[in-house]
Amino acid sequence: MQIYNKLVRDKIPEIIKSSGKEYRTKQLNEGEYIKELRTKLYEEINEYIEADTDGQALEELADVLEIIHSLAEVHGSNFETVEEIRKKKHIKRGGFQEKIFLIDVDD
Repeated sequence: MQIYNKLVRDKIPEIIKSSGKEYRTKQLNEGEYIKELRTKLYEEINEYIEADTDGQALEELADVLEIIHSLAEVHGSNFETVEEIRKKKHIKRGGFQEKIFLIDVDD
């Protein structure tokens, strides 16, 4: 028996069942759900960091994006609102495309 104890995508139990395996799940309450989404975000970011190819990196970024969608919802919003906030910050403070690495600032 392999123990996972982690948040999984909604269709994973169906996929496991179709393979003929048995499984156990539980429904998380809201506090547990937020905690596990945050844990999952760390997991997916680490998988992105460890990706060896562009294809793997994009797969992991897609997983991160899925979690961001869910986190926006638990915070009473949606991804579109998060994207609008991102755009406003981009206009005001810029993005990261110029690859600027700040070394120090004199007082």
